[in-house]
Order: sequence, then structure tokens, then C-alpha cells
Amino acid sequence: MKPLARFFALAGFAVALASCQMFTPPAVQESGFQPSDKPITVDNVAANSKLAEMAKAQHPRILATYGGEYSDPKLERMVAKVVGNLTVVSANPTQTYRITILNSPNVNAFALPGGYLYITRGLLALANDSSELAAVIAHEMGHVTANHGLQRQQLEAEEGLATKVVSDVLGDSPTAKAALIRGKLRLAQFSRNQELEADAIGIKSIGEAGYDPYAAGRFLQSMSAYTDFRSISGATDPSLDFLATHPNTPQRIDLAQRHARQFGAPGFGTRDRDSFLAGIDGLLYGDTPEEGYVRGETFLHPGLGVSFSVPEGFVIDNSAAAVTATGPGDMAIRFDGVSIDKNRPLTDYVRSGWVAGLVDSSVKQETINGNEAATAHAGAEGWQFDIAVIRAGGQVYRLLTAAPSASTNLDSVARSVSGSFRILSAAEKAALKPLHIRVLTVQPGQTMGTLAAQMVGVDRKLDLFRVLNALSPGAAVSAGDKVKIVTDK
Repeated sequence: MKPLARFFALAGFAVALASCQMFTPPAVQESGFQPSDKPITVDNVAANSKLAEMAKAQHPRILATYGGEYSDPKLERMVAKVVGNLTVVSANPTQTYRITILNSPNVNAFALPGGYLYITRGLLALANDSSELAAVIAHEMGHVTANHGLQRQQLEAEEGLATKVVSDVLGDSPTAKAALIRGKLRLAQFSRNQELEADAIGIKSIGEAGYDPYAAGRFLQSMSAYTDFRSISGATDPSLDFLATHPNTPQRIDLAQRHARQFGAPGFGTRDRDSFLAGIDGLLYGDTPEEGYVRGETFLHPGLGVSFSVPEGFVIDNSAAAVTATGPGDMAIRFDGVSIDKNRPLTDYVRSGWVAGLVDSSVKQETINGNEAATAHAGAEGWQFDIAVIRAGGQVYRLLTAAPSASTNLDSVARSVSGSFRILSAAEKAALKPLHIRVLTVQPGQTMGTLAAQMVGVDRKLDLFRVLNALSPGAAVSAGDKVKIVTDK
């Protein structure tokens, strides 16, 4: 969203984390994101550990970045069982771990110093058995036991890249004051050697714990297929995903399989598929009700009672901070809400200084689908912007569209988007339901096509069905198999 980033004055601060990711979490009210009082762990984090204390301090920010903690006792018990099995054979059996399931649809897992491990519900939805989950967790445990986080921090200090405060003012206009404060996720990788070392440690651990050691390579392939699917559908923010910070190459998969062969030919170890599928049955999939839903090219929020659509070819990404969309010709759209006095004219608000490069003569008062609105144009640093501010249901919403200065499509796209904004009826709000993973047993006569057709709320159903169930295009299902589908039931 670089065009819109240039449009606003933004501020952020960097906090270095010794994990598979280094990121700048958004500013949050930390009282709303306290560390879990019932973590999934074999024991509490070692007392008086400086690394653990540092990780504890970052925990609220991680929760804010990834949607908070996902609570599901059945799921937590399943994950705890896997962690317990791995801890027994860990390279450092005295190390204790705290596992948090993050309420994010992104596929990711990462570790912090002191034994803090994080896994998203999106990753759990993609995995197909306990051995694959074990492979991911063991990889992250490998980073912890090998002290990769501490090594990374020491290297950064040596190179002068230690934690620092970052403040970006992305607007030269004197009237462009910061009205939108957004933390920016900073991603950094462990070195290639550290990743490969964590792979080796992890595969050794899952094999010694009795799990299928080939699960590591298998899940890497699943994540690659997921990435390919997402690159077309654009369902989530790729910067928040595992493969954004973990190299994924055929060579790495081949190396993982070679490590696995040290335990024997394929077939060694347990996959524990039934236990895993029972644990994820009913798992929330995709967006949360609190953040609204993306259904194809339409965003709908039952709580706020509003909806808008983007043109064909645009891909919507829904996050806690805002709803964004990208489309052809480097065009971008952002939707968010602001609180202003109910008696304040919207034209006055548009002119209040938060718009960089505002063309004052373009500010107009309008009505959009019966709602009070104001529109305007702006330009800055090779970009042109359309601003639509709409008052509906006591709330004020902003639809911001950006395009390169040479583009001739800004007006048509912006008018299409703002013109689609509307209030949802009571029946429409009631009909919107969250999506879940459901595990089905294949019945005689059922095929991948008929099973995929049962999925709702998702696009490219057959392709997604194959990705979720790790099925190749030429694969088939048999009566008695257990498969995952996405449904609102």
C-alpha cells in the first residue's frame, strides 16, 4: 500500500524480537492484550530469565498484530499433547515453552527468546495431521534451543542495527498532520544456516518423538501450494505469513527429506491424523466477525452494518487496522473509520489537515446511497488520490483510492467503490456467519468436486479444497477418508 503510505503522515516504532520475525507492532492499549493466564505449556517460563522477560514484554504487541489469542479448549489440548511429546526429546529438555494460538488467518509460526512459541489458527487449518504440526513447532523450538534469537540480536548490535525508534513523515505539505497512526510490520529472517539448523533439529526431534519425520517436507510443500493459491486469490496479507520469513525452496524440501531418511523409508513414525482432525474440527476460518468478512470482491461488516465492493481484478485484504485492496495499474484502496463530532460538516473535516496535497477546490458535499458524504481529490509525489468520507449510523467512514499520476482510471474506480457503500439490512446482517473448518467422512460416490461444492464463503472451491487437504490435481478421495471443508455451519 505504498501509494496510501505516501498519502498519510505515519509514525511507527521498531521493537526487535529474536524470532523468525522482527517486527514493529502497532501502538496498542496493552491492558487489552495481557499475556494469557492459561497458556498451553509444559511448565511456566523459567523464572528470572532475561530473555523470557523480554519476550513477555513483547507478548501484548504480538497479540495486537495477530488478532489476539484464539481460545478453544479442544484445540489447545491437541496442541499441548504435541508440545509435550516434543519436549521430552528436545535437545534442551530443561527448556520450558509457552504456546499461544493466535487468532489470525495467516499461516505462520515463530519463536521468541525464553521459550515463547506462537502458532496461528491459519496454520492449524492448513496442516493435516499431528506430525505436520509437530514439524512446525519443533522447527521453532530448534530456534530457541540453538539460541538463534540471541545470536541474531548480537549480530544486529555488531552491525549497528539494534533496536531503534523509527519515525516516518510521509508528506511534505504543512497541512498534512498525522491523523492515522499505524504500526508497520518489520520482517527479518534468521540466516539461511540458522533456518537449516532449525530444520535439522526439528526433524530429529519429531522422529525421536515417534512422529513421521517426512512431515516437515510434506508441510513445506503444503505451504508452497497455499502460497501459490493465495498469490491468485490474495486472501491474506503475505507479510504476516510463514514463507515471508522462512525460505522455501525445492532444495530445502529435498534436504528435509534427506534428514527424514535417517530414520528410515517413508512410513516410519505416526501421523496421528484422527486426533489432529478432531482437534481442528470447528476451527474458525478466515476473518473474524469483529473484523468483518470478505466475500469475493465485497467487504461486509455485520457489527458496523456496512458494506462496499471493489471492481473486478482488485483483491481485498482485511486486517485489524484497516481494509485495503490492490488492483491493476498499481491502484490501491483503503477503508477505515474515524470518530468526529456528529455536528461537524464532513467538508470541514476533509479540510482539517489530514490530507496531504489536498486540492481545496475539489472538496464537495454529496449524498451516497442516502448517506451524508464529502468527496475530494489530492495529489502528492507522483500519485493522485480520491477521498470519500461518509457518515452512516453515527460513524464516519473513509474510502481512499490511490493511483499513479498518469492513470486515467482513478475517477471511475473511486466512484464505483464509494457508490457501492451501503447500509446492510437486518436480514443481511443476520445472514452473515463466520466460516469454520469442518471435518467430513467421505461417503460412497462422493468426489473432490462434490465435496468442494459443499464449501461456502470462499472462491475457487476445488482449488482450495485440494490445498487444505494436501491433494494433488490428479488425486482422488475414497469412501471412509476424512477431509476438511470450509462452511458457515
